[in-house]
Amino acid sequence: MAKYLLALDQGTTSSRCIIFNRRGEIVSRVQREFAQSFPKDGWVEHDATEIWASQMGVAVEAMFSIGAAATDIAAIGITNQRETVVVWDKQTGEPICPAIVWQCRRTAAACDELKRSGSEKEIRERTGLLVDPYFSATKLQWILDHVNGARNRAERGELLFGTIDTWLIYRLTGGRVHATDPSNAARTMLFNIHTLTWDEELLRLFDIPACMLPEVRPSSGHFGETDPRLFGGSIPIMGVAGDQQAALFGQCCFDAGDVKNTYGTGGFMLMNTGNTPVMSQQGLLTTVGWQIGKDVSYVMEGSVFVCGAVIQWLRDGLGLIKNAADSERMATQVPDSAGVYLVPAFVGLGAPYWDSYARGGIQGLTRAANKYHIVRAAIESMAYQTADVLGAMQEDIKVPMTSMRVDGGASANGFLLQFQADILGLPLIRPACVETTAWGAASLAGLAAGVYSGTDELRREWRIDRSFVPSMTADERDRLLDGWHRAVKRSLAWAEEY
Repeated sequence: MAKYLLALDQGTTSSRCIIFNRRGEIVSRVQREFAQSFPKDGWVEHDATEIWASQMGVAVEAMFSIGAAATDIAAIGITNQRETVVVWDKQTGEPICPAIVWQCRRTAAACDELKRSGSEKEIRERTGLLVDPYFSATKLQWILDHVNGARNRAERGELLFGTIDTWLIYRLTGGRVHATDPSNAARTMLFNIHTLTWDEELLRLFDIPACMLPEVRPSSGHFGETDPRLFGGSIPIMGVAGDQQAALFGQCCFDAGDVKNTYGTGGFMLMNTGNTPVMSQQGLLTTVGWQIGKDVSYVMEGSVFVCGAVIQWLRDGLGLIKNAADSERMATQVPDSAGVYLVPAFVGLGAPYWDSYARGGIQGLTRAANKYHIVRAAIESMAYQTADVLGAMQEDIKVPMTSMRVDGGASANGFLLQFQADILGLPLIRPACVETTAWGAASLAGLAAGVYSGTDELRREWRIDRSFVPSMTADERDRLLDGWHRAVKRSLAWAEEY
């Protein structure tokens, strides 16, 4: 019997491979960062070939480090940065241009035109999404309109489109499988979340040839076998989910009302709403969580564009820290932020503001402020943005939340989680395994491969590491949030042309 489940966790700034045993314990983990490209203001690009190479590299290394052969892997699960667009040649498998990343805002004007034309209501009803450059449709449309010959080639059936999961599946299977799952398809702004099919009306609206699109298969199911030359033997790909839905699944949030928040490059709060899509009135998204067999779980989501990425900016942009761990140490050198607020709207603001033209700012600076206050304000910005999303979610659901599960790289930061609990007035629960995104993909694959009998067995494996209980007074919480909202107001519409 195969011993392990292998998760390919392809993120915005790094590719990782994590291998789990049947008890959900990590036995091997390898991570590799890859290049970020910012060719113009608001533009973000990746090299899809580098993504593939880095993902394969960490997978081979992770298997080698424990002496695992292909026969030792029961199944592969894939989880990925969502909305990022790759277009490649069907014959050669070579991308025709850089991948346009979910953070990229180059299509903001196109989205504005869709809103002016009155298309937003129909798009929202069909997809559960707001019209925003965040999603794939306008990115794909931009490639077809701006890359020389792309539209004609696409219409002739020579080009394929995919989000990162589809790109990896295509390469892993040697070009034999062009597929995605509903959790990723639902982020393209081309997928009808009610019929669970590509929407013909939206394809016409965005002028996207249907022949470019991947087949949509259940999140827990068969996505083909890997090319035997890659790992010395074929391994079945049995689970696929976008990173945030995978994290919700990995947190065992299987029931309606369960909530988790992930502190990754961005920040993402998801609530399971059961088998019924719930439309938000507060600027949140309605999307597909996962599909197992014919059963579909829907979620409500609030997306923060820059969360953990602000720590990367402190390191690479300002040089204030050498590594992420330095940020927590520096933040605790001062008792508070001295009235400093940092709004990390580097690529606009997501939920609940949805302002493509917002830009970052630091407010409240005085001569008393120093680098420690700025670092602390950067960490606090993650908690403030999360509070905005939770407030919007509670307005929609009208049911008080009693706790929230947390994960992601920045959840290792104890200062952040305590401040988050304080600013929400809500206990936070951190699991023993914070690699919930990878575990979600692995467990979806494990279900399809018969490693697990069902979600009840997965629930029994979930364990708590630590809880963070709020201790801040309501008056102090209100004062800090008021300052945050004043700072946000000054960042809105900053880059808009007048």
